Amino acid sequence: MLSGMRPTGQLHLGNYHGALKNWVALQHGYESYFFVADWHALTTGYEDTSKLQDHVREMVIDWLAAGIDPAVSTVFVQSHVPEHAELHLLLSMVTPLGWLERVPTYKDQQEQLKEKDLATYGFLGYPLLQSADILVYRPEFVPVGEDQVAHVEITREVARRFNHLFGSEPDFKKKAEAAVRLLGPQAGVYAQLRRRFQESGDQTALLEARDIVRHAPGLPDADRRRLAGYIEGLSVSILPEPQVLLTHTPKVPGLDGRKMSKSYGNTIGLREDPDSVAKKLRTMQTDPARVRRTDVGDPDKCPVWDLHKVYTDEATRAPLAAGCRSAGIGCLDCKQPLIDRIVAETQAMHERAAPYVQDPARIDAILAEGAEKARVTARATMAEVRQVMNLAPAVKA
Repeated sequence: MLSGMRPTGQLHLGNYHGALKNWVALQHGYESYFFVADWHALTTGYEDTSKLQDHVREMVIDWLAAGIDPAVSTVFVQSHVPEHAELHLLLSMVTPLGWLERVPTYKDQQEQLKEKDLATYGFLGYPLLQSADILVYRPEFVPVGEDQVAHVEITREVARRFNHLFGSEPDFKKKAEAAVRLLGPQAGVYAQLRRRFQESGDQTALLEARDIVRHAPGLPDADRRRLAGYIEGLSVSILPEPQVLLTHTPKVPGLDGRKMSKSYGNTIGLREDPDSVAKKLRTMQTDPARVRRTDVGDPDKCPVWDLHKVYTDEATRAPLAAGCRSAGIGCLDCKQPLIDRIVAETQAMHERAAPYVQDPARIDAILAEGAEKARVTARATMAEVRQVMNLAPAVKA
């Protein structure tokens, strides 16, 4: 599993519940790679990079404070693994321009960020760099919310095109069928799963067949690649198509009711001071119909209630909702349980971050070790990519 974030400095509750909390939960069930996408930060922020290194470090500290464990997961900075850039370059040679121009966020962001000059290749090509970020590790899954599924689909298309162009080999079908027999007792199961996927597009069958191939004992790597590709077609799977791992992303409103975002100035930081958190929540916008204490309200029209859905259980919310609708309680009474929980959460984050804030060398060591681990995987991918593209092998340092 692989995912990354663009460094924007310290994270807020929207970042945490939108992605980071899921990463923490998933890292123990998957071999996980988490990277700081510092090159991606340049696609819209190239004109001022003065704070980029500070943003990288602050974000990594937040990851660690939230529970990302570098002893379990590989944590690294994108630009520390140059294989990302190499694969991006090679994929750019075979990716149609129209694929990049049709990415939904391409025109949307140009419209939203009119004050920036985004008429650059870096901005046009960021989805392809994102594809390289993923494919260089050949992960099975990319965890995303439903609104991000389209971002992974272009990666799947790029992988499919690359495999079609460079994964063909003489007598592929004959070699793949011979490799199926090497699966032993699992050969029949693999064949049934392959048939299910090809006849009906059954994604579960695809994943189960891949799992058989991945864990087949004593299977040569060349045959493992053949069988991975044979599930879906008639070419070697050099860059396997990643699957989407849908994750729950609750709505986290900002202090003004809009989506929590730094650009709106409506955030609560993951490690924000408790007094600041409490002050922000006490003044947070509520149901506009409750002008006076005696006015009845509607929780479903209150941004605070959306935060309650994230932080409090039904037993806590039920009497608060009744009190709001009857004007039996005031807005501050409704906010207090929320304040208690969010302050407790941010305070715990602050405490877990303290050792890294006090000893920056620990961050350097984690990122250096993570980059080296990531490069082992990335180098293996690039060695095979160069081979199938008939490029000279990399010179060993």
